[in-house]
Amino acid sequence: MDNDLRDLFAFLAVVRAGGFREGARSSGVSASRLSESVRRLEAHLGVRLLHRTTRHVAPTEAGQRLAERLSPALGEVRSALDVVNHYRDRPAGTLRLNVPTAAARLVLPAIVTPFLEAYPEIRLEVIVEDSFVDVLAAGCDAGIRYDERLEKDMIAVPIGPRVQRMATAASPAYLEAHGRPRHPRDLLQHACLRGQFASGAIPAWEFERKGEIVRVDPSGPLLVRLGAAVDLKIAAALDGLGIIHLFEAWLQPHLDSGALVPLLKPWWQPFSGPYLYYPGRRHLPAPLRAFVDFVRAGGKAKQELRKPR
Repeated sequence: MDNDLRDLFAFLAVVRAGGFREGARSSGVSASRLSESVRRLEAHLGVRLLHRTTRHVAPTEAGQRLAERLSPALGEVRSALDVVNHYRDRPAGTLRLNVPTAAARLVLPAIVTPFLEAYPEIRLEVIVEDSFVDVLAAGCDAGIRYDERLEKDMIAVPIGPRVQRMATAASPAYLEAHGRPRHPRDLLQHACLRGQFASGAIPAWEFERKGEIVRVDPSGPLLVRLGAAVDLKIAAALDGLGIIHLFEAWLQPHLDSGALVPLLKPWWQPFSGPYLYYPGRRHLPAPLRAFVDFVRAGGKAKQELRKPR
C-alpha cells in the first residue's frame, strides 16, 4: 500500500511538472526514483500512462484521465495525514510556495530564515514563477501575488512592506551623455530599458504626481523578460545603456552607492504590497498554517501549536 501511494504521488508530480527532472525539483525526489515509480505503476495497471521522448513528457489519454481523478483524491489523502500534525509539539512537513521573482528577491529574504529557525521540522520549497498560476494545480500550498492578480475565493494575508514604489534611474555616465528627463514624457526621447511579461505584453511606465497619472511607452535598446532576466536590465543600466524603471527596493543598493541616480522622484508611483494567498475552502496543512500565523504575527512564531480536544 505504501509503495502504491508513493507511485501515485510520483506520477502526479511528473504530470504536474511536465517532466521527470522538473518533477524531481518540485517533489524533492530524484528523477530516477520518479521514473522507477511511474514504470512500476504502469506495470501494475497494465497501461502506458506517459508519452516519453528525450525532450518531452506528456500523459497519454489514460494518464490524463487518471491524473484528473487523482489530484483531488490525493489532496484529501494529504489533508487526512496532516491531521496527525496537530498532535505534534511542532508542525512538520513540506510547504510549497509559488511566488514571483520580485517577492523572492524583496519579500522572502526577511521571512524565510526566522521562519525556518522557528520551525526546523518544516521544509520550505519556493517555486519562482512570474505568470499567474493555479497554486493547487501547480502542486503548491500557497502563493504570493499582488492584489490585482488574486483569484476569487482566495484568502489573502498581507506579507512584506505594505507600500512599495516604482523608481526610475540612470547611471551618471548616461546622464552626462544624454541629459536628464524633467517630465515623464521626456522619456520618449531617451533610451529606456524595458521589461516584458511572459504573455508577450510590455507594460507601460506609469507615473503619478498630485493626482495626475502619466503613462508612457518609451523605446530603447534592450527588452528582457520580467523575472529572472531583470538583473540583466539592471546591469545594462549600471553600464550606462539606458534608463531603468523598477521596484525602488530592487534598485536601492545602487541608488545608495551612487551607481544609479534617481530620476523624476516626485512622480514615483506608490502601490500596495503583495499578499500571501491560499484557497479558503480546504483544510490547511500544518506547515501552511504555521507560515500564515508567522506572517500575521509579523515574523513571530507561536509558543506552541494548539492541540484539538
